[in-house]
Amino acid sequence: MKVTRIAKVAIATAAAAGLAVGTLAPANAATRSTVVLVTSNQLTGLNPSVVNMNLTFNSEVAYMQGFGFNYYDNSPKLVDNKTFGSYKIVSQKPFKVQYTVNKGKVWSDGTPITGVDLLLSHVVCSSSYSFTAKLGDPTDNEVAPAFNALCYGGVYDEHHVGLPTLSADKMSVTIEYDAKIPDWQIQGPGPSPVHTLVLMAEGKTKLQSVAVNNAARAKFEKAFYNYETKLMKAAGEIWSKSYNINKVDASTNPLLLVGNGGYILKSAVPGQSVTLALNPKHKSNPSGPATSGVKTVVFRIIGDGTAAAQALRNQEVDIYQGQPTADSVKLLSEIPTAKIIGGNQAVYEHIDLRQGTANGVDEPYTGPFAGNSEKARDLRTAFLMAYPRDEIVDKLIKPINASAVRMDSLLIFPSEPGYADMVKQSGVSKYTKGTQSEREAAALALVRKHSATNVKVNLLWGTPSNARRAASAQIVKAALGRAGFEVNAPGVVAWSSQLDSSAWDAEFFAWVKSAVTQQGNSDLFCSDCGNMLLGYSNKTVDAANKKLGASLLSEKEKFNQYLVIEKELMKDAVSLPIFQHPGVTAVNKKLQNVKPNPLSPQLVWNYWEWKYSN
Repeated sequence: MKVTRIAKVAIATAAAAGLAVGTLAPANAATRSTVVLVTSNQLTGLNPSVVNMNLTFNSEVAYMQGFGFNYYDNSPKLVDNKTFGSYKIVSQKPFKVQYTVNKGKVWSDGTPITGVDLLLSHVVCSSSYSFTAKLGDPTDNEVAPAFNALCYGGVYDEHHVGLPTLSADKMSVTIEYDAKIPDWQIQGPGPSPVHTLVLMAEGKTKLQSVAVNNAARAKFEKAFYNYETKLMKAAGEIWSKSYNINKVDASTNPLLLVGNGGYILKSAVPGQSVTLALNPKHKSNPSGPATSGVKTVVFRIIGDGTAAAQALRNQEVDIYQGQPTADSVKLLSEIPTAKIIGGNQAVYEHIDLRQGTANGVDEPYTGPFAGNSEKARDLRTAFLMAYPRDEIVDKLIKPINASAVRMDSLLIFPSEPGYADMVKQSGVSKYTKGTQSEREAAALALVRKHSATNVKVNLLWGTPSNARRAASAQIVKAALGRAGFEVNAPGVVAWSSQLDSSAWDAEFFAWVKSAVTQQGNSDLFCSDCGNMLLGYSNKTVDAANKKLGASLLSEKEKFNQYLVIEKELMKDAVSLPIFQHPGVTAVNKKLQNVKPNPLSPQLVWNYWEWKYSN
């Protein structure tokens, strides 16, 4: 399903089982109309807008199946997709934006795309709509609403006014906001095949005629404007649950696979591969840029970076980008048929500590970091003080990128303006002063203040096949052991689905930015936003996040709000950044126009430009 809005931050996963290289079909044996990519990720669902499905690989697969009004290039710059439609401000006071779908655009099943297909974005992003239509309370921590969406609590939710207005020809939707919101260009609607939700809610398991599909879309339109609880709740059940699959074959309901992108999902074999085939409707009636001759794109899942590099050497794959190790980078550089593209990514590794029970989780969190008592805060502080960030960077990242540095801001990358000022003022110095040994000793003193024995901590970090994360976990266990903590850090294959689980006291993984916005990734830390995984709640942080999303701020005003947030996070000892991910992409020299993007989706953002040279 098409993502209905541009998510700003996604979980950068590396959750894959290893795949023996010998089982791969050589890429050079295939026709030159197939591109094979290595991924270290597992597909966990087809709808990344659902809570717990906001993973980078899910988003990449969805991105290739759906075009909307814009996308980011690798500058990164927002590019208008005029092939699909257009958007413009039609009123300054009140602030209104009109989004128009170009006539003649169709879904992969031949159904015309209209403005009605933009209305689902409102349903999954508007708390007021959910209340009025009796679809549930998006702020309820116990019961998920009918549409279990990440979008609630965001800028659109906070600032839209009333219902979107549909034009007479039903090709345009106009949305009113209570102010000229920042980044309004990416806060608006994206297209979704709403007729498929209605058909599946009615029990259909096969593609239908265009006439039947048009009638189903009309039912959705009527239900939307009349707040028809029964149909909308049934549609929400489909949207929230039916797309949460990792296996796609001939038995899969084809209504789940309808899109308007360059490619349509053909198959998914858990732990092995995901295959997309050219959307036949895209060639005759594209919703975006025309493709350049690639008919099939295959993601092969290989969890081990060295094995992936060897597969590229054997010409069994065409593109490799993963979490590289020093060994895999050396292998890549020695492959005569491949070229290496470097650079930093808008991805950062971080360590998070759970403070409370995450929204929607039944089991209460009662671990050593729970609450805001002096003991809980001291233990969190001690854990972060002793966390061996320098050792991780020196041993695991600098062999790949010699200029790598330890990251000390959660909201600003080291290369961005304001980083040095943030580091000076945020209070992060509490976690950086002195040597690692001195910090470990200070941390141990804090732990012994509250416990005569070592404090047990369950640490979640990723799958056993991720060599870099496994090495990090071992470094962490040793350092924290010297600081009075007994760290249990097993590899977990399905780790990403457990990030909000009360079973884990701490977790390290990566977030990847997928848009350039005024809020940045500040909404990761607000208590009522969809990405909050830690049960953390701070009214000062919530207020600053809302200010960042309410109106356009100067760079100084934006920095000041970022500073408010980072000061609270450092004071509460909730999270620390570790490093910015180095970008290493190796590509078959014959495959042209692979241009990694620092934002997500990093590799596939311009898939339509890929082509083989003769």
